[in-house]
Parts: sequence; C-alpha cells; structure tokens
Amino acid sequence: MGNRFCFSGSYGIVVNRENSLLPRFEAIACLRGSRKTRRRKMELKHVKAAFYSATGNTEKVVKAIGQAIAEGLGLPFEAFDFTLPANRQGVLSYGPEDLVVVGTPVYAGRIPNKMLPYFQSGLEGNGALAVPVVTFGNRNFDNGLIELRNELEAHGFHTVAGAGVAASHVFTDKLAPGRPDEADMAALQEFCRKVCEKVQGLQEIPAPVAVRGDDPVGPYYTPLGTDGKPAVFLKAKPKTDPAKCDNCGICAKVCPMGSIPADAPQTVTGICIKCQACIKKCPQQAKYFDDPAFLSHVAMLETNYARRAEAEWFL
Repeated sequence: MGNRFCFSGSYGIVVNRENSLLPRFEAIACLRGSRKTRRRKMELKHVKAAFYSATGNTEKVVKAIGQAIAEGLGLPFEAFDFTLPANRQGVLSYGPEDLVVVGTPVYAGRIPNKMLPYFQSGLEGNGALAVPVVTFGNRNFDNGLIELRNELEAHGFHTVAGAGVAASHVFTDKLAPGRPDEADMAALQEFCRKVCEKVQGLQEIPAPVAVRGDDPVGPYYTPLGTDGKPAVFLKAKPKTDPAKCDNCGICAKVCPMGSIPADAPQTVTGICIKCQACIKKCPQQAKYFDDPAFLSHVAMLETNYARRAEAEWFL
C-alpha cells in the first residue's frame, strides 16, 4: 500500500502579473453568530512550527513539513519546541499572517493526556492557518489527528491540511525502524507542494480540513497484553541500572514532566507518561522498564503490528 492522499474542498491558483504564485489569499472572515461576512486581503508572512516531541520523531517530521512549506512559499521559517515544562509556561500566540504546523505524537491513539491541557490553553491562532500533524508508532493514529484538528479550530486556527505519519515506535525498535524513511520523506515533500498550491489559491477561509477519525472524539485506546486483556501499567516507571548510571543528569533534563530530580536521577518522583525520553537519550543505556504489564503490551504490539503502516495525508 502506498501513501494515502485525501482531498477536500476546491481551490484555484492565484497568479500575479508576472505569473508567479503569490503567498496570499482572499479570506472571507465570518462574524460569529451571524451569516454576514466581510472580505479582506490577507497575506502570509511567516511559516512556523510548534510541537511536543519527547524523543525527536515528531520534531523531525514537523520541521521537515514546515521547512518545505516555507521554501515553497518563499517565506521565513521558525519552530518552537514545547516538550519541556519550562517551555509550556506561556501562551504561543499567532495571527492571520502565519501558517503554523502543529505536531504531537499520539499516545493510545490521541493527544497525550498530560499534554492535552496545553493544546487547549497554550495555543492561540487568532486567524492563523494551521497544519495539524501527528506521528504514530506503526499501530494507528486513531483519533489523534481529528482531535488535534478540532483543538486548533476551537482556538482560532483555520486548518488547511493534515497528516498522520508513521515513526519508529518508542517502546521497541522492532516497529517501524528507521521511519520516517526515504519513501515517507518523498511523500512528505509532495504533500507540502500540494499544501503550498492550496494556500496560494485560497479565496476564503477554509472549512476545517477533513481527516480520518471519530467526531466527537472517542476514548483513548486501551493497551492490550499478549493475552488479549487490558494491560494496566499507568503507574509503571523506568528503573535505573546503578552499574551503568553515571549520574550525568541527562534524563532529568529531557523529562517532559519534570519528574526526574537532577540531584537524584536514578529516581522518578513524579508522573511518568511512558514517553521513553529518558531511555532513548541515556548515553549509558541505564534506564529500562521491567513492569510485566508494560512488557506484555510491547510484545503484543510486536506480534500484531509489524506490518508497514503508511502515512496518511489530508488536503
């Protein structure tokens, strides 16, 4: 199966007198509570990105999309990583001159529950265009993309495209190793070319991009073990091999929840969201999980989801 492209709506190309594509569109700004509209010229001046990415997979995908769109539109690009607690203290505010690529990995098929409050309160669109992007570890992105789209639309963004991209699973190296790979990145570039065409041809505020998922969004996916029963490992936390740990403190610095004390990196005193940042980024490979339910779930994933899951692209 190849990469899937889904299209919604219609659009044309805006060309100036020199026959070059313009990074601008005519927008009809709808007044809330009324069918009255007013037409105004809007011109994009920036392409930006904002993302949560504990292990770097989402960062790679979101930046690649943002940079390709920026290049296609001839606009500057900048990115903001709100993975760490210190970067989630303020509000990211955008405006009608911005196109923002917003990304997150899915946890149990949705926006990570501990990050969801920031997506609901830390991002303000103020009329900006947006491209919601989720990454998933070869099982399924379930309702993660439609949930992200809905949150962006609810907070002042106008979504023009969306993507669900397979990436190496953080629980195991046996699922989607090396993803996104060369084929994924080629499809990504084609997606970005189509996004540029759509944006350059917009003549009104677009309807929310149609993406796969349930609306209203359903519950989180229930992890299963090898026995097919729910695997409950919410309280599981990574362990530390004292023979390997040299107290470098990297794990404390990369924990998205701030749950690993800098002065006691062999412990986890706060909430663990199983993001695997401390495990993936430990240079001594001293961190690991030994929770039976967690390991059973990983084994189930390895057994049932080894097939190649393709990225899905929506326009």
